[in-house]
Amino acid sequence: MTMDNMQIRTIVGIIGNVISFFLFISPAPTIWRIFRKKSVEEFSADPYIFCVLNCLLWIFYGLPFNHPNSTLVVTINGTGLVLELIYLIVFLTYGNNKVRKYITCALVAEVIVVGAIAGADLGAFHTHKARSTFVGAFCVVCGIFMYGSPLTIMWKVIKTKSVEYMPLPLSVAAFLNGCCWTAYALLKFDLAILIANGTGAVLGFVQLVLYACFWSTTPKKSRTPPVNGGDGVVQLQNV
Repeated sequence: MTMDNMQIRTIVGIIGNVISFFLFISPAPTIWRIFRKKSVEEFSADPYIFCVLNCLLWIFYGLPFNHPNSTLVVTINGTGLVLELIYLIVFLTYGNNKVRKYITCALVAEVIVVGAIAGADLGAFHTHKARSTFVGAFCVVCGIFMYGSPLTIMWKVIKTKSVEYMPLPLSVAAFLNGCCWTAYALLKFDLAILIANGTGAVLGFVQLVLYACFWSTTPKKSRTPPVNGGDGVVQLQNV
């Protein structure tokens, strides 16, 4: 890889970090709405749960003993992890007992899963290539679930012909984030980042198409800024 390509990749990675930050922060209007109304209403915690797992895996993936020179991957996912946990705390605070139990069980399960992956990675593999391939496979699967998590509310959107609970800012950020990190992966071929974010770009585009199809049939009341920030999904990543 030439020096010019390395510099370009670094620049693209920095841009990707900025876009990823906006992806992580895009649910803020939804969280504010929940805080203001003291209720999670029909918003789903799934996007944030998926994003926590996604961030944990990418942080582990980017550590020096797995995939050297991946500081940008670690820093943005570390930031995302903190934000997603804050969002889930809000859901735990204002959700009913069923919501609290679901989120708690999901987080415990994620910690166990990541711990098992880390143990297998460090115990069974002894080269950067082998470790990054092993962990990267899990990152790809989780990244696809995270990017697709907004679509869990797709049937509700189609049934009600309303995008009130499907956030436009998050879908736009997911699409741009996927495109940027796909470019990053292509500059120095990284299969895990490429597959996860290439798929993310496609799923983000699908979300935008769905939003465009049903925006005009959404009740006018639901188009106010606080609701458009409403969220049906991850977030979740960023790389």
